[in-house]
Order: sequence, then structure tokens, then C-alpha cells
Amino acid sequence: MKLTKIEQSFLDGKHGSGLKRAMEILAALGRIYGARDMVAVKSAQIAGISYKNIGDPGLEFLSDWANMEVRAHVPAFMNPSGIDRQLWRELGFPPEFAKKQLEIIEQLKRVGVRATLTCTPYHIGLQPEKGDHIAWSESSAVSYANSVIGARTNREGGPSALAAAFCGRTPRFGLHLHKNRLATHRIQVACSIDSSADFGLLGNMVGKKIGGGIPFFQGISLPNQTAQQTTCLKSLGAAMAASGAVALFHIEKKTPEATSYGERIVRADAHTIKINSLDEARKSLHSNGSELDLVTLGCPHASIDEISDIANLLKNKKLKKPLWIASCSIIREQARNKGFVEIIENAGGRVLADTCMVVAPLAEMGIKFIGTNSAKARSYLPSHQGIITYFGTTEQCIESALEGQWKH
Repeated sequence: MKLTKIEQSFLDGKHGSGLKRAMEILAALGRIYGARDMVAVKSAQIAGISYKNIGDPGLEFLSDWANMEVRAHVPAFMNPSGIDRQLWRELGFPPEFAKKQLEIIEQLKRVGVRATLTCTPYHIGLQPEKGDHIAWSESSAVSYANSVIGARTNREGGPSALAAAFCGRTPRFGLHLHKNRLATHRIQVACSIDSSADFGLLGNMVGKKIGGGIPFFQGISLPNQTAQQTTCLKSLGAAMAASGAVALFHIEKKTPEATSYGERIVRADAHTIKINSLDEARKSLHSNGSELDLVTLGCPHASIDEISDIANLLKNKKLKKPLWIASCSIIREQARNKGFVEIIENAGGRVLADTCMVVAPLAEMGIKFIGTNSAKARSYLPSHQGIITYFGTTEQCIESALEGQWKH
């Protein structure tokens, strides 16, 4: 792999041990994947920061890097942590877990990573432009950036995304190259896809069928309103990333590269898959029973428009089971200013920030039964935390929290 003079100087340790370690990680990745050189990145998103995921070894790793006095060279921001920094005591998060989590956040702040703590940075203005090379690492954010925005990123690991933030570049391989962004599968959708939950069902099916492939969807109609389009597209991408390893998708005449390149974005040897019904996904995501401890929405993190819709569903009503809506602190403050948080709290619900149901220590908090509108969460919670998880529409989730049991 060819390195520039400045990159070689990073590797030689001429700019300190922190940048040396970062470039060693990037150079090793480049050699493994056959990259010809590095590419400059506009931003980095650092995932894998929950104490539940990285534990004490991860905290030690971050502390070591912080002690090297290295700083992010490009805008860098954090994925959700395992706690809500404001509400963790009130909501019953374990104190020792919270202490460790706050230490992780502090070490990342020391190296110049912003504590945005969200998997949807594009909701708060941290959005690249079409064609920008970036180094993002959370699976749904990677999918959205590649597919809906048309930026270029591989699914970075936490350490490699941090290394890219320090060096301002990442190896040029995979989805940074146009030839690797061509669709491997043509997905012909012949059934109605109406709600964000339906897009999650579709994504769950397609991810299982194509693994790490790149789908080109035909026959999909998107909602007219931009906010609803965003919700549906992030649900689709998140579900495919969770059930498979899909980091990029195209929708005919809708997404940037499908619009720009048309049929040329599809490989000549692409396989065709026909989707005539979502019943296969409904069956696979179905869970028996009705016992319910918690309803969680906001995976990926909810936008201000989603919180508005939830508030409208809860106006002048009272919940029988806890309802948590996950977002980031900036969106929560916007929702508070618009009165949405007050409506939700009056009903008995909470708007959380900084965390996500998948990486929060829910099982350790005694939660055994969860309802959600997220196909991604439905894929992860049973395997990651042993929680029985029901999947349904937003309306079904709200109705269940109001009734006190899961409504099939």
C-alpha cells in the first residue's frame, strides 16, 4: 500500500505514539484488504462505546490512547452509550455500570470525540454530502450514509474509526470504491410496504437472504413526506444490517446512486429475488405470549418528527406499562421545547437520551419482556440479552403499553 509522506511520518512515530498506533491499525487494515492507498475522510463516528460491549478492557484501551495526548483531526462523534447521563439513577441503571460508562465517555472526550451519543447523527446536522468519504461504524448509520445520502464508508470497527479520526484518513477499499458499490441482488417487491414497521420486515427478510450483498430494490413506494421517508429508510437499512451484513442498498429512481446511474448500478450477474409477501418475516419475528415489562421505541434513535407522532398518540392518555423513547440529548431538548416531552411524561412515558435499548443493561435491570417497533432491536435483544421481544408497529406498541400487555 502506498503511503504519502505525512502518512509514513505518522507510521514512523514522528508525530507521537498515539498517531503511530492509529496509523499502524489503518495500515494493517489496508494490507489485509488490499487497499492501494489511503483516502481522506470528512468525519468519523465511533461505535462500540457501551460499557456493556467493551467492558474494562475497552476502557483501558481508550484510557491508554487518551494518555498519549492524541486528538481527533476530523469531526468525530460518539454512538449511544449504555446509560442516559441525566436519568440513569431515576430509571434504575446499576450505579457501578453507570460509573464505568461515564469514564468511557470522558476518555473519548479527552481525545476530541463529541459526546453526541446517537446512532442517527444525520438528525442533528452531522450529515456528510454525496460522494464524501467518511469513517462511520454503527451499522444503521453506515447504511443510511451510504444508501440515502450517497456518502462512502465501510462499516468501521470502533478502534479503526477512532484511528481514522486521529489520522484523518482510512484505507481505500470496499465501499470507498465505486466498483464495489454495484448491486449484487435485484429485489423485486410485489407486496404493499406501508409503515416503517413494514420496511423493517422487508429489511429483515432481505438481510437474511443476501447476507453481505448489496440490494437494488424495485417496486417500493416511499411516503410523500420527507420525514416519513427518512424513518422508513433508516428502518429498512437498520433491519438489513442486523439480520445480514448489508451496508449499502439502492432503491430504483429514489436513492442517490440509483438515480445517478440507473440500471448501471446493478451488476450484470446480479441475482433476482421476488418478495410477494412479508409473512415470512412476520412469522420469524413473532414471539408468543403477552407479558410485558417495557415498550421501547427509537432504534435507530427517534427523530423530532417521530417523537411528535408518539406524543400525539399519547395525548390525554395513561400508560399501564413503562414506555421509553430513545433519542439524543439535542433532539430531546427540541422535543421538550415543543411540549412533546411533557405530553409523553404526563402519560407515564420517558424520552431517553444517550443510550439505546440494545446496549443498555436491561437484563441486569430485571427486564424480561419488551415490545418494540424496531426489527433491528427484535433481532438483537433475544440473542444479546436473553429478553423475550415482541415486534409490531408504533401504534401497536403504544396500544400495548396503554393496555399493559402485548397486543398481537
